[in-house]
Amino acid sequence: MGEVEIHAGENVLQIYAHIITYGNAADELFTDRISKEIELMWNEPGATIRIKDQLLLVKFNISSEWKPELTQMEVVSSTDPRNNFFRIEHKAIGNISFVDGLGCNTGYFLAENLYDGSTTAAHEFGHTLGLDHPADIDLRGKGQPSIMYPRGTLVDPEFQYDPNVPAGLAGGTMHPKFRKVSIDDIRALKIHKLKFNGQTAILGDFTNQFHPDHGHWV
Repeated sequence: MGEVEIHAGENVLQIYAHIITYGNAADELFTDRISKEIELMWNEPGATIRIKDQLLLVKFNISSEWKPELTQMEVVSSTDPRNNFFRIEHKAIGNISFVDGLGCNTGYFLAENLYDGSTTAAHEFGHTLGLDHPADIDLRGKGQPSIMYPRGTLVDPEFQYDPNVPAGLAGGTMHPKFRKVSIDDIRALKIHKLKFNGQTAILGDFTNQFHPDHGHWV
């Protein structure tokens, strides 16, 4: 989830989001890594969109905060569209990171998914902005996977965990580190269709779900 703001004099459209982490595995390093990955990857395309007959450069401004003492009440009562709350733990049901739907502001990250360059945070952030996984996850012959392709996607050998393994076998699917945010991903946000209040609009919605530690169940 984020807040969109048009800076007409600069020909820029800023998307602001603030990442707040909590949980037993959360720390300053993970929190900083998440925000930097999201900002770097989503700004990489240098995409432009046209709103009100003006061509605007899309820029993502991602800040972050590690908040180990975050309370459930702070999450469920949040009204700031920039705030996104993610619990980080060493165990997760299903052994995977997730967010609470398409267009949301809460989720749960598995610590082992957050290594440097993993693209997990950037992928899950796309879900918070409303993007789903593509329907066709067989990308063989179509080049580099974009950010919203899920684990298990079939890709050309150079984008697999192991380029020497036949497609679909263990090691023969997409390694997440090869995902990139594309201009088409920015276009898929359909920012031009948002309801603007003056120069601002909200991208995504409030789920405000506080997650308990899954370690009790797995």
